[in-house]
Amino acid sequence: MVQQLGHLPMGWLMLALLAMMASGAFFVGRVQAERFSAAGSGRFHSRPNYHGYYVAMWTVVPALVMAMAYGLLGDDIVRALLRRELPASFSAMPPIELSVYLDSISRAASQGGFSGSDRIFSAITNRFLELQGVIKTVTIGLTTLCAGSGFLLARRRVAPGFRARNKVEGGMEAFLFLCAAVAIATTVGIVASLLYESLRFFAQVPIWDFLLGTRWNAQTSAEFGALPLFFGTFMIALIAMLIAAPVGLFAAIYLSEYAGPRVRGSVKPILEVLAGIPTVVYGFFALLVVAPTIRTIAVWINMTLINAGVTSEPFLAAQPTSALAAGLVMGIMVIPFVSSLSDDVINAVPQTLRDAAYAMGATKSETVKHVVLPAALPGIIASLLLAVSRAIGETMIVVMAAGQRARISADPTADLTTITVQIVALLTGETEFDSPKTLSAFALGLVLFVITLIFNLIALRVVQKYREKYD
Repeated sequence: MVQQLGHLPMGWLMLALLAMMASGAFFVGRVQAERFSAAGSGRFHSRPNYHGYYVAMWTVVPALVMAMAYGLLGDDIVRALLRRELPASFSAMPPIELSVYLDSISRAASQGGFSGSDRIFSAITNRFLELQGVIKTVTIGLTTLCAGSGFLLARRRVAPGFRARNKVEGGMEAFLFLCAAVAIATTVGIVASLLYESLRFFAQVPIWDFLLGTRWNAQTSAEFGALPLFFGTFMIALIAMLIAAPVGLFAAIYLSEYAGPRVRGSVKPILEVLAGIPTVVYGFFALLVVAPTIRTIAVWINMTLINAGVTSEPFLAAQPTSALAAGLVMGIMVIPFVSSLSDDVINAVPQTLRDAAYAMGATKSETVKHVVLPAALPGIIASLLLAVSRAIGETMIVVMAAGQRARISADPTADLTTITVQIVALLTGETEFDSPKTLSAFALGLVLFVITLIFNLIALRVVQKYREKYD
């Protein structure tokens, strides 16, 4: 029976148990409050529903804590108990091999057991399921006990003068604070992990050699000059923004100031559909259509210049993959970020500003240029910087259309690479997290995080400065 319990999915089991506990506790708390009200026991401070919510809250919260404890520690406890029962021969195994072996046991147990010819492996898997069933049984028992204790304590407090509404609202405020704290803790954890691994990398490679070096060959752990990666990242992002910024901004101005309701209702959804297309589809389009077209044009330009006697060597690289191809397609992908956000910001400008400009004799274009756009400038700058951050962090389009060669070249038809592409290449396949090759990926991630943070801080500063002027 215990082993069969080990096969059950604990997540769905706990979810069903918590749902039944919450509904039952709410019903009991509300009925008890209604009985007090019907008996005329006094004037109630809170409605019966709040008493039900209060009882349900104190029933579910302790049970939820136990469920979270099982989710965090349950598998580790089972592994520790199983490790103590393993034969002595397993103690001689290296810790890494033993951990891999236990991982295979856990995978076999998650599939319902092992049916192969290895009797030892099958016996250990069955024992793993038994221990897992024991831990699940204990967890369910403790969860029920904690929920019952919370239910009894909360039920005793149901009374006419009890401020159940204040307690429930305080609980909801604590829950919202916890959600915000989780988001902040996640950010802090990400930054801390990046910083820790980056410091390990910089202990082996000088930081200035990393930031200012011009040769990158991390696959052999030989050269870690990341300047070509920075150059490729910013060049492709610049090409993308040269496309996305004017097209997106002019599209937003047209939709918000000039287009009629029918045109706006059809064009804006089409623009926003671009944001929902997977980046791999953009990558295919760049690789199969845009990159060959750019190469053909570059070859034609080279031949024209050579035949005209302007140069004796090709003027453009005309590579099969190029920074220009990736930048153009990335710019198309980023257009909805600029147009949609800018359109919302322009529409948020008060109509009274437009009416005042018209009253003074300004034309439509003068009103847009001298009144609407300056008032909407903070939001427009924020949308542009958000689009830049999106372009800098793009990976798939660059992998498929820009190439993976780390070099510095002002020729847009040459193949380049970016920070995100190298991070993927360094962390793909079998990796050792003590080698400079792998640690360099964390250093690149830290640089990318700092760059994005700087753009966000600039956007925030611009918004604050101009908001004081126009609000």
